Amino acid sequence: VEPASPEIEERNLVTVPLYHVAGIQAVLAAVYGGRTLVLMRQFEVKEWMETAQGEQATRAMLVPTMLKRIIDDPDFTSYDLKSLRVITYGAAPMPFEVIKKAIQVMPWVRFINAFGQTETASTIAALGPEDHIIEGTEEEREKKLKRLASSIGRPLPDVEVKTLDEDGNMAPPGEVGEIVVRGPRVMTGYWGDEQKTSQVLTSDGWLHTGDMGWIDEEGYIYLAGRADDMIIRGGENISPEEVEDVLHSHPKVEEVAVIGAPDPEWGQQPRAIVVLKKGEQAVPEEIIEYCHSRLAGFKRPRSVIFVDSLPRNQMGKVLKKELRERHGGKGGTR
Repeated sequence: VEPASPEIEERNLVTVPLYHVAGIQAVLAAVYGGRTLVLMRQFEVKEWMETAQGEQATRAMLVPTMLKRIIDDPDFTSYDLKSLRVITYGAAPMPFEVIKKAIQVMPWVRFINAFGQTETASTIAALGPEDHIIEGTEEEREKKLKRLASSIGRPLPDVEVKTLDEDGNMAPPGEVGEIVVRGPRVMTGYWGDEQKTSQVLTSDGWLHTGDMGWIDEEGYIYLAGRADDMIIRGGENISPEEVEDVLHSHPKVEEVAVIGAPDPEWGQQPRAIVVLKKGEQAVPEEIIEYCHSRLAGFKRPRSVIFVDSLPRNQMGKVLKKELRERHGGKGGTR
């Protein structure tokens, strides 16, 4: 955030709750940067587009579910959203097909994927606008598409990030481990709870985020899921996000979440909880077959459950714990 300047007029459209770290960060950034804040009581697609157009908003923060509903709305092209220069997204994984479409239908917007948590005072890593421009040689385009599909970008300049294996040692590039961070953005602890603080914060300032991921040779971070969401099949770790990314590209799938289902032989097997697009029909075998040429054998879902909707919190994040309680039993139902 640049300091306030009388020559720059920015209007930030805020739809996330102010009790969420992304909401309070937007307020503080507006104070420091001299931005006008346009606050919405709650998110509603057409009201958002009307407000963005009427207030000539230049910036907005959206969660993936919000962005998807905006660009899928049948009246999307009826609104003039050309004033928007920057859209930041985060708080939940972004399906590749959604951000790909958003870039196509809003080419004038600079998109930023921001990653962080309350304990890190919001953003610690970002996939910047330059990473959303798919240009260059075929090799460069392929690399950028891979990053756009699954990377949260690189650490901000004042943040250290590394991944640790199960023994607490630094994981080599490309190997999945727990993401830990250190820097001035990281909290000093939980108020009045030294025991909880000691469980996540080391004596030398490293915060255990609870997120699993890996880092490539150029410093880009890739998420593999929350530590408690990881699926362990026969000793092999399976990232739910990797399976979900593939299933999101299925032409009949509107939304999907992948959980681990108990299995007497393998311990756990991937199970897909699927919401189909309006008017579509499918059988579990069709969804599973779609993964055959797109995922390694042990990562493919072994069961599929169709539901009308996925449970989400107010920030649009899928409640995996609730899904496991509802659909994590043996066998499962359609």
